[in-house]
Amino acid sequence: MDLSTRAIGEVVHPTAAFYRPPPETKGTPESPSTVDNAAESSWESSLLNPKNRIDSLELPQNPLWRVDGCAGLGTQYYVLPLFLQRIPPMRMDVFVSDLQPPLIREQLELDRAFHTKDAARLSRLAIARHIIRILQAWTTNDFQDLDAFEKYYKRVPFGSRIVIEDMALDTRRIRLRVGLNHNLEHKLLPPSTLKYLWGPEFPLPEVIDFFDVHVVSVLHDSVCLVRIHEQLYIFKALTSGAKYLYHELKMLCTLEPHANIIARPIHLVTKRCNFGTKRAVAGFTTFYHSKGTLRDVLPLLRAHGRLRRDDQLKWSIQLTRALEDLKSRSGTYYPDLRLDNIVLSESSDVVMVDFEQRGVWCEFAAPEINAIEYVRLIATDENVPESISDKYREILEELVSDFESLEDERYRNPEFGFNIPWIALSTIEQEAAEVYMLGRVLWCIFEGVSGPQKAAVWQSYRWEPDLEFPQYRRTPQAMRDLIDRCTRGRRETLSKVIVRRHSRLLLTSKAVNEQTADDVKNAARTFWSAEIDAAEKFLGLRNAQRRKGVWNDNYYGRPTLNQVLEALEAFRNEVPSPPKP
Repeated sequence: MDLSTRAIGEVVHPTAAFYRPPPETKGTPESPSTVDNAAESSWESSLLNPKNRIDSLELPQNPLWRVDGCAGLGTQYYVLPLFLQRIPPMRMDVFVSDLQPPLIREQLELDRAFHTKDAARLSRLAIARHIIRILQAWTTNDFQDLDAFEKYYKRVPFGSRIVIEDMALDTRRIRLRVGLNHNLEHKLLPPSTLKYLWGPEFPLPEVIDFFDVHVVSVLHDSVCLVRIHEQLYIFKALTSGAKYLYHELKMLCTLEPHANIIARPIHLVTKRCNFGTKRAVAGFTTFYHSKGTLRDVLPLLRAHGRLRRDDQLKWSIQLTRALEDLKSRSGTYYPDLRLDNIVLSESSDVVMVDFEQRGVWCEFAAPEINAIEYVRLIATDENVPESISDKYREILEELVSDFESLEDERYRNPEFGFNIPWIALSTIEQEAAEVYMLGRVLWCIFEGVSGPQKAAVWQSYRWEPDLEFPQYRRTPQAMRDLIDRCTRGRRETLSKVIVRRHSRLLLTSKAVNEQTADDVKNAARTFWSAEIDAAEKFLGLRNAQRRKGVWNDNYYGRPTLNQVLEALEAFRNEVPSPPKP
């Protein structure tokens, strides 16, 4: 089964147990393998036919644009106009429909773009080169000159979209439409409103103007490397879900300082919106840590024989101390614990980033978090039959009575953020869930891999893991025992049944030539039906025992953060230091 956004609902999410395709996608050709063989071999649909081949992937001699990355499962591409002397962080990305004919999907490598996000690998894909050629033609043909384009670019609302409406292999046949994102600017709030919500004495950072921020590169769908007065910073902004931006801003401004937690924002970046006189907060800046994330550092160090036990223990201890500090001194939870959100400082110490509190991908959290998240996904997915979603909405209301207000896009200053599964838990349960995620991160650190899955559906890595959690190959026995205690209650994941191999979803139980897309969907439906049943039973037991006052908040008997810290420090004291050179 080929990768597409439809695969999320049909296979990857628990919605697969009940999924019914939306009417507009029914009958859309899924992949070349699903098309009638006779038609496929005909001249009209053959790649030997010149009209079915891409006109060219040769980049212009002086390209006007650059593609810096990809998000939205291969539908959103970060692009920068290179001809501007100073590029403001407009975040005017290119959007491509996922529903493309097989000939286009194959030649533009859209299945690979689904899971390829970084600029280095994405730049080698046909879709990235095609987009650069499309934008080159648009810029030179639709505008009087480059100065005219610059004026236009700086006038559009923040987060506007360049939409490729009719994708074609011939760039001359492609039409672009600019979707002006007035709705986003309408939802952005001025500093005065944030002060009203947070209190008149709230310590907002220094305010700077949007056009004083100049983009160097786009690192993520919400993160740019920028230059302000010749100094590099990270600029954080969201082009969807501005409420998460404001929640993170509040969090970072109020957290107790800690050496291994990102420092409070440096600048508040405001932009005058197109309608009225409102000057709203579009984002904020933080320190730039140039050494990158543990996701990329760990496999690289291991490959070169430079991943030292001292560093593994140092990072593990620093991370555990930071989590404990967040709980004990700042009174909050951290649901985003994964290697992507741990960067290295100049002194090679870990620094935790990303405090939106949105959580990790489906299946990557503790089983008790997953149970509630599965219920939430089914309750709120429009492609699940209403009779089914109504049932799960009732379960969700029992867990978090005001969950619907948290799903609203407007920012209303909720005390605990917007993460429904984590809000549903007590503080003891939250700590136990953090310990579970910490255990998986410790496994990655001691195994020296980029993630806990060999080939995660959501994202491929420059250096893919060579084994999958909870397999062990390099972790010392004492740390294996600790990780196993931290991850008590873990369940089998979808990857035991269905894996991503290159850019396809395949069954682990059948040879590639013996399975169909329907086989994959049916296996996903069986797997998720069992997981949802287990989730319902767990939540039913928790609800019944809580009402009786006998529920054990540490249901799986995991260690506390302090106990994890003690175990790490004890092991460090037992390990002899390497000889000095």
